[in-house]
Amino acid sequence: MRRWWSFSGALNNTYIICSVTVLLLAVATCGEDTHFTNCSSLLPGQYQCNELNIDPQTQQLKGCTKEGRARIPCTSATGIICIETNNGTFEREVPCKFTNGYSYETALLLSVFLGMFGIDRIYLGYYAVGLAKFCTLGFLFLGQLIDIILIATQTIGPADGSHYVISYFGAGITVLRMDNTTYRMPQDDWVIDLPPKEL
Repeated sequence: MRRWWSFSGALNNTYIICSVTVLLLAVATCGEDTHFTNCSSLLPGQYQCNELNIDPQTQQLKGCTKEGRARIPCTSATGIICIETNNGTFEREVPCKFTNGYSYETALLLSVFLGMFGIDRIYLGYYAVGLAKFCTLGFLFLGQLIDIILIATQTIGPADGSHYVISYFGAGITVLRMDNTTYRMPQDDWVIDLPPKEL
């Protein structure tokens, strides 16, 4: 006698039904919520860059160039696929501080203890100022005091234009400067000279 129901047949049918259901769910999920885009144009909040690869020698991102840029791996938000890589990962260019090996702590200690001999300025690459400080005993200690303040506030840095080696999450200072290309938003409390009204 032939049975109309068997365990292996039911198992095969269940497997097929489950496979079709999973396939339909995957197509429905990917079709509506997935967006293909150029990931270099993503806004903050649409991607996350958690992998900061810090170089222990320079205390900056690995691959930091003299132009102050480094590339780090990032992941796009759920549902965003990058055209460049055809998945959710991409590399983003971020700012960094190029260092050339001049230690902030060393420069500050040299300025405090040997600044009257110009050793701090020689260490940073300012040889002429260092020699002048050496010959005048730190401009009668006034130049030493000024240099301690300038180095402590990171106003003066190495002569080659690089930054100090400071711990990446340490007390680094970013100096904001204003030049002719800086745009200033007009404020309500600014007094603007207007011509007198005629009656």
